[in-house]
Amino acid sequence: MRRSPRAAPGSQSRPSSGERPLSSSTATLTTGVVICAYTEARWPRLVQAVESVCAQSHPATEVVLVVDHDRALLERARARFPQVRVVASTGAPGLSGARNTGVRNAATDIVAFLDDDASAAPDWLHELLVQFDAPDVAGVGGAAAPCWPAGARPAWLPEEFDWTVGCSYRGLPGHGAALRNPIGANMAFRRDDVLAAGGFREGLGRVGASPEGGEETELAIRIRQRRPATRIVHSTRARVVHTVAPGRLSRRYFLARCWAEGRSKATIEARVGRRAALASERRYIVHTLPAGLARGLTDACRGQVAGGLGRAVAIALGLSVTIGGYLTARGSHRAHAAVA
Repeated sequence: MRRSPRAAPGSQSRPSSGERPLSSSTATLTTGVVICAYTEARWPRLVQAVESVCAQSHPATEVVLVVDHDRALLERARARFPQVRVVASTGAPGLSGARNTGVRNAATDIVAFLDDDASAAPDWLHELLVQFDAPDVAGVGGAAAPCWPAGARPAWLPEEFDWTVGCSYRGLPGHGAALRNPIGANMAFRRDDVLAAGGFREGLGRVGASPEGGEETELAIRIRQRRPATRIVHSTRARVVHTVAPGRLSRRYFLARCWAEGRSKATIEARVGRRAALASERRYIVHTLPAGLARGLTDACRGQVAGGLGRAVAIALGLSVTIGGYLTARGSHRAHAAVA
């Protein structure tokens, strides 16, 4: 029988071999895990996500499953997960509204987020919490490894663009380094910081299966703008496996996701300023992508034409389409601002 996630506040971790112990102050932090779900089509993966959280070496104080405006899924989840608090989203339809509902319901010191199609390693929550030993850490982003539907990465898809399928990508900083923002499938924040910053911006990010994103980026920026001395840090040891749906492996989806990302960046820029919105993208464009392009062309010259050339073309197209989406949305925002 799995351990109930409703452990008493301050319950102690049971670190496995090799885990760094939590400090006495961090071990007493209450922790809530929020999982947001919007469709019964992901039911088997949702079950895996919830079970992985309930099997943590450091049990969560509370697990909140937020159902985004789907009555049938809400009733099914309440029947299947009696050990979890299952609530209906009270926000606008979409991931931001559901996450805000989760934050309001998880009255804990730390709120961690796991996607409904991801599965957490047994020490996931422990490794997130370790980073909060530093009092200036407001948030932590973990690592998300892809689980490919065919068992292998598509030869044409470059690791530099794994963000298009919601996973960690080549170019992220190392363990313990500062991040501009975490990956939404695997992140944690101090709850007070989320509430003080106004929560996730509704109207920004995913609604259903749309390729939009960026809500966690915009929130992380606002948290740091409000408290400039704080940090968002990267933990490569807080690991989840993120299932990649077959529909996200087409080149058409890849380009749609890039276009949507560019548009999201323009929206974030309009809200928080250009410097904050594009701080990470500059290094990514100047250093990460040229190196990936060179690797792809080198592999193509060595005979790996389908993979190497395919990745090089994807990098060039992905960057171009993302910039196109950004410039189009930026022009639209400026036009609206001028009218206003």
